[in-house]
Amino acid sequence: MSQPIIAVENLSKKYRLGEVGATTLREDLSRATNRLFRRQPKEEKGDFWALRDVSFSIFPGEVIGIIGRNGAGKSTLLKVLSRITEPTSGRAILRGRVASLLEVGTGFHLDLSGRDNIYLYGAILGMKQAEIRAKYDEIVAFAEVGKFIDTPVKHYSSGMYVRLAFAVAAHLEPDILIVDEVLAVGDTQFQDKCLGKMEEVSRHEGRTVLFVSHHMGSIHRLCRRVLMLERGQIAALSTDVQQVIQHYLGQSDETAGGQWINPGSRFNNPHFRPVKLWASATAGGPTENHFTHNQEIWINVTGDIQIMDSATSVGIAIVDEEHRPVFWSFHHDRQSSLQPLAQGTRHLQLKVPSCFLNEGRYRVELMSSLAFVRWLFGAPGDHGPMIEFKIGGGFSSSPYWIARRPGAVAPVFTWNIQ
Repeated sequence: MSQPIIAVENLSKKYRLGEVGATTLREDLSRATNRLFRRQPKEEKGDFWALRDVSFSIFPGEVIGIIGRNGAGKSTLLKVLSRITEPTSGRAILRGRVASLLEVGTGFHLDLSGRDNIYLYGAILGMKQAEIRAKYDEIVAFAEVGKFIDTPVKHYSSGMYVRLAFAVAAHLEPDILIVDEVLAVGDTQFQDKCLGKMEEVSRHEGRTVLFVSHHMGSIHRLCRRVLMLERGQIAALSTDVQQVIQHYLGQSDETAGGQWINPGSRFNNPHFRPVKLWASATAGGPTENHFTHNQEIWINVTGDIQIMDSATSVGIAIVDEEHRPVFWSFHHDRQSSLQPLAQGTRHLQLKVPSCFLNEGRYRVELMSSLAFVRWLFGAPGDHGPMIEFKIGGGFSSSPYWIARRPGAVAPVFTWNIQ
């Protein structure tokens, strides 16, 4: 087997909560000693370990997905690998040229134009001017910023900035491409374009890609191996992408069910505290997690409200077995103006009509927010209560098609024939 292009050995990163500015000489010497002898420093009050004893290897041409909840250590790991942050202990060996796209603003000088930044970034990667010039037109065309290429990038929108930054990072032929969730800033069409480019550079050009995303559909499509972090440590590392994603979502074949009950104070807030989430064949009926295509599916939500606020929003997302969102729906979608939910225990119900969802397995994610202010729980990438259900046979009453149709939905329409 070839030598790993990335080798991470017992990597740890500690932050002192509330620490600002430079460290003392004593702290620097202590850190150096620990690194030399590969010891874990004694944990002190106020320490926060963003990473703790992380080890793995990545080989040339691999596309590795890195997933985990907010605060799991994903961004810290990428910053260490990108040489932005020094580890507290352990080491990371990278064999090759690295291009990183970690956040809007990474790698560009705001006062320089897009054109100048392309050449600057290439020079930082160690490329000759002739090499950069050969890729220039391709970069500009991919980023779709031709009219603004001589404008200082500080005047770019976040979407324009990310398009150019990704185009530069992907086209200047790095050996290792590191991409964080920054692509979420772009529109859906450009995100799909970026995924296609990452597939191209890995499969056809043999380059290595590390990809962090909260979008499980993108992870499932792009990655052949997934690393999952929990509280700064590796919770899973496997080529079974589907299994790791299910572990991340907190659901597996053994535990998936049509009901979630709040075990205590989870997701506790005065605007809407979820108590129960379940699926049933009738409004408020008993829990079920197997349906047929011809059945209605009711999504039932019970929650407690202490504060009446017209901004309180409760909704669900339905996601298919390929981790693609099918639809979102919120309780106020039909309201011409936001009306507050009354205090006390409230029961909300949504009917998914029969002959709508295709056969397959679906996940329902409950979410709540103060509209246009903040999320209460269930924000994308920070999952709230979830249930699963399956839709089996009984596609339609038509004798001409009895198998599962392509797509997440399989509606049965009535055609007018004249």
